[in-house]
Amino acid sequence: MNTPVKKGPKAEFVWMDGEMVPWSDAKIHVSTHALHYGSGAFEGARVYEHPQGPAMFRMRDHVRRLFESSIMLRMEIPYTRDEIYEAIRETIKANKLNSCYVRPLVYRGEGPMGVNPLGNPTNVFIAVWKWGKYLGEEALTEGVDVCVSSFRRMAPDTHLPLGKHTGNYVNSQLAKMEAVLAGFAEGIMLDVDGYVSEGSGENIFAVRDGVLFTAPYSTTALGGITRNSIMRLAKEQGIETREQKFSREMLYVADELFFTGTAAEVTPIRSVDRIPVGSGTRGPVGEKLQKAFFDVIEGRTEDRYEWLEFV
Repeated sequence: MNTPVKKGPKAEFVWMDGEMVPWSDAKIHVSTHALHYGSGAFEGARVYEHPQGPAMFRMRDHVRRLFESSIMLRMEIPYTRDEIYEAIRETIKANKLNSCYVRPLVYRGEGPMGVNPLGNPTNVFIAVWKWGKYLGEEALTEGVDVCVSSFRRMAPDTHLPLGKHTGNYVNSQLAKMEAVLAGFAEGIMLDVDGYVSEGSGENIFAVRDGVLFTAPYSTTALGGITRNSIMRLAKEQGIETREQKFSREMLYVADELFFTGTAAEVTPIRSVDRIPVGSGTRGPVGEKLQKAFFDVIEGRTEDRYEWLEFV
C-alpha cells in the first residue's frame, strides 16, 4: 500500500543547542543514537492567541516533565530548567507566532553505536509551528469515532510509561495506524490487565451518572497536563471525579466519553467500535469542562490557576 507523502510543518527558526537555526538547516547526523534506538524525551505544549498576547499554557509544567522524562533515561540536560523555558519563549518570538505548538526534544546524539547510550552526548532542540485541531476542526463540537485497539499499553516493568519518551511512541503509532486504516479517528488502548488506559496520544475520561472517571497511572497512562487541568476544573465545579480502573464495557455504556491532551485539547468521543456513546453527541459534562478550559486559555475568564504566561 502506497500512502501519499504529506508535507510537514514549517516555521522560520529552530533552537538547536543554544543557537537559532533556519528551519531548513536544522539537521542531525544519520548516526544520531535517538534515530536508531528511540533514546529521546520530548514535550508537546501549546501557545494560545489571547487578548494580552501569545499565551503559553502551563509551560513550566511541561519543562518540568521534560526534565523528569530525561532523568528517567539518565540523560543530563546541559541547560537549566529556566534556560530551556527562556529558549522556548525566544523560539516563539523568533518565529513571530501568536499561537503555535511547541516541541522541545532532548536526545542522545552522534557518538558510539550500540544499545548502550551512555557514551553519546545529550542534545536539545526546540521547534514551534502552527497546528490546528489534532483530530479535526469539527471534532471539538461533533466528537470523533474511535475503536478499541488490539495493541495494549506496555507493562509498567517493560518501559517507563510516565516518561514522555520517543521510543514509547512506537506503541502509539501502531494503535493509531490500525485505527485510521479501519476508518476511525483514534484507537483506545487497554493495559496488560484489560483495563482502559488511554488513546494513542490522549488521556481519556468517562462520565457515568454524573461522576467523572479517568484511568489512573497504574494503567500506564501518561500523566497528562491537560488531564490534570480538567480534573482541577471539575473539582472547582463540584463534579465528583474518580481516578480508578474501569474495563472496556464502560466505554460502551458510559453517558459520555472525551479525550484530553495538548494536541487534542478536550475532544468528545461520539462512538466506540461503532456503538454510540450516550446520545452520540457531545455530552453536558464534557461540554461544561471544555468551555471552562477554553474560557481560561482564550482570556474570557480569570486565569485563577496561573496557567498562562505571556511571550
